[in-house]
Amino acid sequence: MFTSSKSRDLSTEEIKAFGDELDALRKETMASLGEKDADYIYKIRNFVRYSEVAGRSTLMFLGWLPPAWLAGTALLGVSKIVENMELGHNVMHGQYDWMNDASMRGNTYEWDTVCTADNWRHTHNFMHHTYTNVRGMDHDIGYGVLRLFPEQKWEPRFLANPILATVLAVTFEWTLALQALELEKVVAGEKTWAEVRQQLKPMVVKMRRQFGKDYILFPLLAGPMFLPVLAGNFVANLMRNFWTFAIIFCGHFTEDAETFPIEILENETRGGWYLRQLRGSSNLKGGKIFNILTGNLSHQIEHHMFPDIPGARYEELSVKVQEIAARYGQNYNTGSFTKQFSTVVGRIFKYALPIGPKADVAKESVGAKVARIVPLPKVIADKLAA
Repeated sequence: MFTSSKSRDLSTEEIKAFGDELDALRKETMASLGEKDADYIYKIRNFVRYSEVAGRSTLMFLGWLPPAWLAGTALLGVSKIVENMELGHNVMHGQYDWMNDASMRGNTYEWDTVCTADNWRHTHNFMHHTYTNVRGMDHDIGYGVLRLFPEQKWEPRFLANPILATVLAVTFEWTLALQALELEKVVAGEKTWAEVRQQLKPMVVKMRRQFGKDYILFPLLAGPMFLPVLAGNFVANLMRNFWTFAIIFCGHFTEDAETFPIEILENETRGGWYLRQLRGSSNLKGGKIFNILTGNLSHQIEHHMFPDIPGARYEELSVKVQEIAARYGQNYNTGSFTKQFSTVVGRIFKYALPIGPKADVAKESVGAKVARIVPLPKVIADKLAA
């Protein structure tokens, strides 16, 4: 099932040994978590709070001064980025559940973005991390609107790939919130609008709250600074959207990232699961501040392998993971942000065209394969098999 010009095939014995080594590394790291890790995440939370207060205050009291507006907007944008990437995303993975702090529990944390935490925990923590880059299972492949791999069936709508990718980047927090609706299934007749309306109810509540806070409440509180605050909040959200889009796409859709057929899940071992995470992920090279701004998703390989280990540990883990990968002849996909993002852009343009293998209509349908191979909760399996 694994094919890559940059990685060699492994025997069954090697796959097991590969998995055993990574399991041991995970166990060793989890056993070492302690006060230093707790102090780190509290410092991150404090940074988010203080930078938001500083950014909003600057906009509210000095917003008509261009340098102050730029500074306030930048502070607010960075605060939103760090809250989403390093705080919210990582806390919701349960990375800090061991602290027994109710405010840091993965199953109750609600982050500062339009997407509800419950939807994120399902579409991202469960579906994406369980079925990483498996076609027909991982909805993050193209997010239902983009064609990024040759194995995805080409349709005329994909000619708009570059335009759709730009829209996705600009509106990322909103489109991410709507991801759970899987609107492409409505177009395909696999889902009804009544089901969509039911799913929309909690989303609308969160959307109203986020929109009201940034575009009504704080601008009104600012009085004569209404317009600078409104514009600053809008640009800060744009900063967060573009950055999140770029980091997520660099972690999954670079030139060497692979996708996999559903059959790979059949009798997949722990070692095979680790291999899939390695081959379907991409890292970014950068310093400490860069790692924080990415939520340590600059180490996407390690995050996919160890999603419940605190992200701040990924840099040290990456040294060992890279050494293990090299011994087993596996490509460790890493590079600068510029290099990796340029290959993402290349994919967006390349696969807008009808390039790739022809679809075999005689093959078993994706839904039937899912129902046969994947041990999912019945409610999910029924929807996918429809």
